[in-house]
Amino acid sequence: MADLRYQRNFGIAAHIDAGKTTTTERILYYTGVNHKIGEVHDGGATMDWMAQEQERGITITSAATTCFWNFPTDQGKKMPETKQYKFNIIDTPGHVDFTVEVERSLRVLDGLLALFCAVSGVEPQSETVWRQANRYRVPRIGFVNKMDRSGADFLNVVKQVREMLGAKAVPLQLPIGAEDSFKGVVDLITMKGIVWNEADKGMTFEEVPIPEDMKEEVNQYRQELVEAVAEYDDKLLEKFFDDPNSITEAEMHEAIRKATIDISIIPMMCGSSFKNKGVQTALDAVVRYLPGPLDIEAVKGTNPDNGEELTRKADAKEPFAALAFKIMTDPFVGRLAFFRAYSGRLEAGSYVLNTRTGRNERISRIMQMHANKQNPVDFIEAGDIGAAVGFKDIKTGDTLCNEDHPIVLEAMTFPEPVIAIAIEPKTQADVDKMGMAIAKLVEEDPTLRVKTDEETGQTILSGMGELHLEIIVDRMRREFKVEINQGAPQVAYKEAFNQTIEHRETLKKQTGGRGKFADIIFEIGPADPEFLKEQDGKTTFQFVNSLFGGSIPKEFVPAIQKGFESAMTTGVLAGYPMESMKVNVKDGSFHQVDSDAMSFELCAKQGYREAGRKAKPVLLEPIMKVEVLTPDQYMGDVTGDLNRRRGMLEGMDSKHGVQVIKAKVPLSEMFGYVTQLRSLSSGRATSTMEFSHYNPAPNNIAEEVIAKAKGKMKVDE
Repeated sequence: MADLRYQRNFGIAAHIDAGKTTTTERILYYTGVNHKIGEVHDGGATMDWMAQEQERGITITSAATTCFWNFPTDQGKKMPETKQYKFNIIDTPGHVDFTVEVERSLRVLDGLLALFCAVSGVEPQSETVWRQANRYRVPRIGFVNKMDRSGADFLNVVKQVREMLGAKAVPLQLPIGAEDSFKGVVDLITMKGIVWNEADKGMTFEEVPIPEDMKEEVNQYRQELVEAVAEYDDKLLEKFFDDPNSITEAEMHEAIRKATIDISIIPMMCGSSFKNKGVQTALDAVVRYLPGPLDIEAVKGTNPDNGEELTRKADAKEPFAALAFKIMTDPFVGRLAFFRAYSGRLEAGSYVLNTRTGRNERISRIMQMHANKQNPVDFIEAGDIGAAVGFKDIKTGDTLCNEDHPIVLEAMTFPEPVIAIAIEPKTQADVDKMGMAIAKLVEEDPTLRVKTDEETGQTILSGMGELHLEIIVDRMRREFKVEINQGAPQVAYKEAFNQTIEHRETLKKQTGGRGKFADIIFEIGPADPEFLKEQDGKTTFQFVNSLFGGSIPKEFVPAIQKGFESAMTTGVLAGYPMESMKVNVKDGSFHQVDSDAMSFELCAKQGYREAGRKAKPVLLEPIMKVEVLTPDQYMGDVTGDLNRRRGMLEGMDSKHGVQVIKAKVPLSEMFGYVTQLRSLSSGRATSTMEFSHYNPAPNNIAEEVIAKAKGKMKVDE
């Protein structure tokens, strides 16, 4: 049995270009997995193994790897008390279009190394990642990377983490020098300076005295650190007041660990991964402060048979429970299901129960992953992350457990897609290939949705952004050899009701023999805000049954509910899905012979269309949160352009001589924005965009969209 005390499962997450993959590559080098450091800009990074990743120099899919780290060591050499720690690391993408990859990784990890760029600080995607980590209560360590770049400012980033992310960030180090002169750090726990040796790529370091000009600052931040941590340990607080120097290193580490696991502080460190500085110290901090599988609370789930709450401790003797968090198709071994084992032990070749399908699945082989290479293992135990091969039907978010002890673990929530493109196969031979390719891609990526447009017969792919869909189409061409034509990107609109109205719908059909009869009186309108808050994205359909006195038999109520729920997918204005809806069934009547479940379902659908037109339906459009970084001289042109795109400016800041413009802009106006921005600013401005919320579209826009949907395009006069 593996000792879980010596294991850490953590991820590396951050904004685009903060240096996640570069940091992971350094970790693989220092832990001895790779003997050569792979670089992203050369396309040689181990973790970016997809062709699309190597070409673009970005991470698209989260890659998992396992490595070992010796701790504590003296200058990289083992000591008698050295233990070998096992690391399961997931390198996640930074681009907002692939946010689902971060979401599902955080769901199964115990800790997170959050990277920040020392120049840019907290960026939009850093906020998104932070929110996701808060949702799953993941303890984090902050690492401020790129200290060697001009404009690097460690303390400013710490301040931003406090202000923008609302976290209690506490520096554990202060940098010695910055930008070109960045050499090392002062450790506020040991009160010693550390300078890494460049000759052996930072494997060893030298201890140097604290520079004179820094002593005051060091003492101030040391005091802050002790105060922040002392809240966790009364003894420390007493010691601090008596004699601050009497606090030992071990006591400090212990208190920081407790406070980090409780997410009451975020320890902040700094370095430069590219220059091989600070990564080893960050790995030591992972061992010291981030929780192992035993430190986190027992995982909660429910019994599928009676809905009781169950817990599973991270122990190999407990019944087996695991969560599948990612499906991947490998050309050599077929489908792989990545899963995190929370309790128990699973041997290769044994059976597990999938609680979603209620069927048993045979896991023929178990793999430990290293990027896209698999190393087979005989078994897997609690606290570990592996990949299963040889299953029939496992999807992202499924619980796999022991057949005699069923449990359902909390699944993940995925965001709704905001953008769609139409695709069609070029030749007849591509038709079947396209169907297979889409089936595999949808299985891998839960944020990718597919539907067929009934009128045109085209296949509509919906995803999280232009880049996301571009990669999907590129993969279809390369991996699955499908030739396709694609249309212009479309916006994923929604519809909503503005008013609640009462309506009576009667269905009578007499065709000889048995007829169809159903009669329902109901109220229809938008769902209650309290209900939506409670559900937290699980459902947006609120059904209230107010029937009394048997006016409609009980057995027909589910059919009415089903009718309304399925009708919700096509709105009454232009056929876009309904954002939310509340139906309250009050009364009705039935016929002894002619009424059946089908009649009531049809009646509900008919009633929805009739009543929906009266409930003041409106068209909603997705609004994006846009952040533009531009030099001063282009400021006027950029803001003018955003105003033309119906943008609402929310604020302007200046960071390091660059203007930061924040605005909310409708997605329909943002196509081709990047190209336009480049030409306005001679290629010097950059922008990031992520989904914010839905808002009612202005009348003229709504009319156009509705007319287009109905195929009545206005002829230009």
